[in-house]
Amino acid sequence: MNSTIRIGVIGLGIGSGHAQRFAALPGCEVVAIADTNPVRLEERGEKISGAARYTDPMKMLREVALDAVVVATPNKFHAPLTLAALRKNCHVFCEKPMAMNVAQAQAMKTAAVNARRRLMINFSYRFMPMSVALKRQVDAGVVGHIYFGRTVWHRQRGMPGFGGWFGNKELAGGGPLIDLGVHRIDLALWLMGHPEPVSIMGSTYNKIAGRIAREQNKHFSVEDLAGGLVKFRNGATLIVEASWALNIGEPEHMMTTLYGDKGSITQRNVGGGYQFQAELLTEENGCLFHKTLANPNFTVPSAYEEFIAAIRENREPSAGADDGIRVQKILDGLYRSAAKGREVRFR
Repeated sequence: MNSTIRIGVIGLGIGSGHAQRFAALPGCEVVAIADTNPVRLEERGEKISGAARYTDPMKMLREVALDAVVVATPNKFHAPLTLAALRKNCHVFCEKPMAMNVAQAQAMKTAAVNARRRLMINFSYRFMPMSVALKRQVDAGVVGHIYFGRTVWHRQRGMPGFGGWFGNKELAGGGPLIDLGVHRIDLALWLMGHPEPVSIMGSTYNKIAGRIAREQNKHFSVEDLAGGLVKFRNGATLIVEASWALNIGEPEHMMTTLYGDKGSITQRNVGGGYQFQAELLTEENGCLFHKTLANPNFTVPSAYEEFIAAIRENREPSAGADDGIRVQKILDGLYRSAAKGREVRFR
């Protein structure tokens, strides 16, 4: 495809930023935007010059000739809107999580395959030079066989849109696990080479956010903390943790550490914010060497650039449908285990 890629964006919360990033790419034009909130559509539409505006996304899909669609809505609508866009022969860039459950995610993949269109999930943390640098070390065998890991995203007090759709289980499907945990799970699985999960034991809690919600008379029907232990067919184990409200000493704590039989890798945030550092520990000639990654001297495509490249090159994108399904499988398993109070096994 050599012509301009015409893009429509559905959902102007985080989707507003997506629209601006796509519009800035060569050969891309955001020609239509949709949001069911007319005030937000008006306010944020001003930043997206020339795009037709719709309060009904289905009407946008019917009336505008599009090559690709960005789905950035509450989680409940990811699957139905993705399927609708694929029926219109559009490629789809879908915000995480892929869907509300594995069945929906698999239906999305099947529809993309049948339509011969690209479906990408916005697992943005793998599109960082630091993440790619760690992946290169793993793929080169520097840390050996990864057999244990921990991947975490905790917030001290960070309920997004408190009282809004994020805290509504019917619209979101879950809380911090499905909102934040998806990023750390995807990063860990990608670095580990996508081992196949065989079982999971999980727990969810609502000790702090639930109390705050009651005090503020806000609706809140999801967890504020989730944790689980995933076992894989290759013998590896991964601990997963995610919270919006936890009694920790920093505003944000993000870390993914993977341990191999020759060394380990870690990506962590610094100072409770959104700056990151990467570390490599190796065992060499009987000695342990602790190395901190300097600024990588290379650039990597953003998630937006990768999506457009996959369309133009007629190939599957990184962070594609299979990756979304893998993460969804772990999300579903952890929530099922928490509900049942016991380990669940994957088929």
